[in-house]
Amino acid sequence: AAAGGLVTALVIARLLFGKADLTMALNGALAGLVAITAEPSTPSPLAATLIGAFGGALVVFAILTIDKMKIDDPVGAISVHGVVGFWGLMAVPLTNDGTSFVGQLVGAGTIFGWVFGVSFVVWLVIKAIMGIRVSEEEEYEGTDIGECGLEAYPEFTGTRGSGR
Repeated sequence: AAAGGLVTALVIARLLFGKADLTMALNGALAGLVAITAEPSTPSPLAATLIGAFGGALVVFAILTIDKMKIDDPVGAISVHGVVGFWGLMAVPLTNDGTSFVGQLVGAGTIFGWVFGVSFVVWLVIKAIMGIRVSEEEEYEGTDIGECGLEAYPEFTGTRGSGR
């Protein structure tokens, strides 16, 4: 599944961008693993590879769509775990006769509701205790400088070295 996701994401990225994209390839491998995790025991090796390949294709387009929507997801976690995770749940009935699409939809809704509710409470508590935003200056400089005294990506800011 991981190989199917990696190869498919790499091919699609090459077709779309004209070059191989390592981050898309790695997200494709992760997507293949996420896609098969909902039901790893019943698919044949070919079915697992195809489920992973579809996850690899899906993750590329999900990342591009989420970027276009200007949703802050720098590592593609929503695409890999949310979008492809949903695909993985919906793929279970394709290889497991004991499941149904309706049951999988109910499960997906339950997972979403639980994660959303718990995350909402956790973020409210964190916001109340210590805040979730940095100062405007620290946001402009980058928290890498404020926290570590180093620039993580000096090539993008025109400076080299320690950052200060």
